[in-house]
Amino acid sequence: MKDDTKLRADLRLVLDAQAARLDAARPAAVARQDKRGRWTVRRAVEAIADHDSFVEYGGLVRPATKGMEGAADGLVMGTAKVGGRPIDLVLYDYSVYAGTQSAMNHAKITRMFSHAEKHRLPVICWLDGGGARPHDMHVTARPSTPTFVVYARLSGLVPTVGISPGRAFAGHANLAGLCDVLIATEDSAMGMAGPPLVEAALGKKYTPEEIGPSSVHYASGVIDILVKDEEEAIAAAKKYLGYFDMQQPAGEAPDQTLLRDLVPENPRRAYNVRTVIQTLCDLDSVLEVKAGYGKAAVTAFGRIAGRTVGMVANQPMYLAGAMDTPACLKMARFIQICDAFDIPLVVLCDTPGLMVGPEVEKTGLMRHSARVLSALANATIPVLTVVLRKAYGLGYYIMGSRPLEPAVLVAWPTAEFGGMGLEGAVNIIYAKELAAAATPEERAELHAGLTAELKRSNTAVESGAKFLYDDVIDPADTRDILVKTLETLQQPAPRTTRKRIIEPF
Repeated sequence: MKDDTKLRADLRLVLDAQAARLDAARPAAVARQDKRGRWTVRRAVEAIADHDSFVEYGGLVRPATKGMEGAADGLVMGTAKVGGRPIDLVLYDYSVYAGTQSAMNHAKITRMFSHAEKHRLPVICWLDGGGARPHDMHVTARPSTPTFVVYARLSGLVPTVGISPGRAFAGHANLAGLCDVLIATEDSAMGMAGPPLVEAALGKKYTPEEIGPSSVHYASGVIDILVKDEEEAIAAAKKYLGYFDMQQPAGEAPDQTLLRDLVPENPRRAYNVRTVIQTLCDLDSVLEVKAGYGKAAVTAFGRIAGRTVGMVANQPMYLAGAMDTPACLKMARFIQICDAFDIPLVVLCDTPGLMVGPEVEKTGLMRHSARVLSALANATIPVLTVVLRKAYGLGYYIMGSRPLEPAVLVAWPTAEFGGMGLEGAVNIIYAKELAAAATPEERAELHAGLTAELKRSNTAVESGAKFLYDDVIDPADTRDILVKTLETLQQPAPRTTRKRIIEPF
């Protein structure tokens, strides 16, 4: 055993300083966090990092302002392993001046981001704080602050994960917005300015939760994954980072025969495409992102026979799967993440096309639908397309159709193909015949018959006969076909440079 009673004075000084930053030496700070119902950052580090893998950087740093004290100046950071994978960790400590950003901890975090850039390490940011520390910045000659620029340069180079377990305002919110994936607790709050600045600007007092509650940010797509508490947030972060180990042992497969009946025979009946995704993927391997936003689409990571894939799907439960601006924005950014890190993409198509009408045009859909097409057209990852039901118009075109050169393009027996919605096509093709109908009832009967005939000529089998799909398959064979196709595709070489950036939204 070590005899600490005989330590040299200089070593004793270091060890005492190291111990002073830990929770055991800070009972009052721990109590304040307990009162907030929040974990300390030291507890978070223990939960995130593999056992005995954390190496702290800058733990002895003090605030630059004379007379101020604060453990690690409110920022705990270092290297660690998560699930055996090396990462960089940065955690703002709310128990130190409300986790505010100071001159010294800006220098610290910039050092860690630069470290991640040089050594190609993923980053987890624990974002719990109230923006800049004005008394520190005011007294201290403010140096250049490259924090946000360096972090932005990590985009597409390494995975970046943000966790908001409490409050993230101003600079913390800026960092949150730069993360590839943002995880937040249900009772968290975020905003570009906190209560003091909002009051100064608007002349009205708000609580942090009134300015930017998680419900608002989840609905707007800012929050990718909404969780109950810190424990769930850390579990989600670990699951997400696990997808970057591209091949794991094959997981248990759900009963694939269930797929035969997931799409209703009645084409007007909705179904939840999440069930299709969960059935195709290994059990418990799916992680959906931005579920609260762009509800006409579902984007999720998963594993098929242990292989990481991205899943992009139309959602018939919302707008019948028609693609509106939020759905397109969500899909386009998800495709960028997959492409940046060479994750194969499975596209599940069931869309009547793009949304139409004057209200939709106000949202800039022509630009935002183009984002999906541009993302797919310029991606170099394998795209595997499965048409579940409707494959109409430009919506289908940008959902992994033949011109986008998918590695495989297959359809289920329920697939319907058309250059546009068939009811609308009948109105155009047979306009004269319909106009000549003697009564509204006769016109409706004629329209129904012509639509049925057009549908018969555009069934899955008829479309397969025209080679519009590579094959029409038994839905129960889908997973097997996806696995076999992925096995034929060449694995990308490890990258030494960034392939592309990922837009913040």
